[in-house]
Amino acid sequence: MMASESVAAPRARATWRDYLALTKPKVISLLLWTTVAAMFMAARGWPDLWLLLVVSVAGYASAGSAGVFNMIIDRDIDLKMARTAQRPTTSGLISIRDAAIFGATLQILSFVMLWIWATPLAAWMSLAGFITYVWVYTGLLKRNTWHNIVLGGAAGCFPPLVGWAAVTGDLNLFAWFLFAIIFFWTPVHFWALALMIKDEYREVGIPMLPVVHGDKLTVAQIGLYAIYTVVLSVMPVFFQEVGALYFLSALGLGGWLLVLSWRLYRHVMSGHKVERKVAVPLYLYSMLYLALLFVAGAVDRALLA
Repeated sequence: MMASESVAAPRARATWRDYLALTKPKVISLLLWTTVAAMFMAARGWPDLWLLLVVSVAGYASAGSAGVFNMIIDRDIDLKMARTAQRPTTSGLISIRDAAIFGATLQILSFVMLWIWATPLAAWMSLAGFITYVWVYTGLLKRNTWHNIVLGGAAGCFPPLVGWAAVTGDLNLFAWFLFAIIFFWTPVHFWALALMIKDEYREVGIPMLPVVHGDKLTVAQIGLYAIYTVVLSVMPVFFQEVGALYFLSALGLGGWLLVLSWRLYRHVMSGHKVERKVAVPLYLYSMLYLALLFVAGAVDRALLA
């Protein structure tokens, strides 16, 4: 497909809001939350405020850069999907050249900031997340296998490693537990959304799990990964990394995640089509679940300090 066929001619001068849209701020909010929460966990209380500011800005820049390059690579399929057709790269408002320069600048700025004012390990972890999202997920997996969100979803697991490494300069077992929790949480969150928009993915040839193997296998996988997530979330208690507050929070939050996953599973296995009233609650709660779980960890470790 010719570039002129996939990207419309520029219709106006881009503003800062259009460049901000390139960074996918809604997606970044949860990533940044887990980064900051991990800093509080690592510090067992308030981290240094300058470090907190640096990591927040650099973390946004790195994740934003990944979003920019994702839009560049996926501009052909974004143009065909209603919810993405008006993105700055697909509408032609921002040229591919300008978007690439903007994305590269953000990534370089992020790496330098973390290297100088945080730790080199934090800088490398941030870069690893960028590479995983842009090269592994968007470039290699997304269009080729339904395992795309499982393997490529590892990109979203790096933010807490960045936050932890920025404070401590290393990565201990608890930091990797945070990584693993997000890794197994991601399919639960994303497949709940994919079930609702599977027709759009089918039309553009993206082999998401509901498209390739249907709704029943998808809800079964969601339930399985929800169980993995809850089990992993309580394991740090047995390594004495967290205490009773976190343990009770993980059980309560995880219990409701399992309930919503079960409701979706039962609905689909009963022969009903996926309905927003059963898929949306799981999709939205999964975000709240992760945010509150990380808050519980931060508060608990501060109290145990």
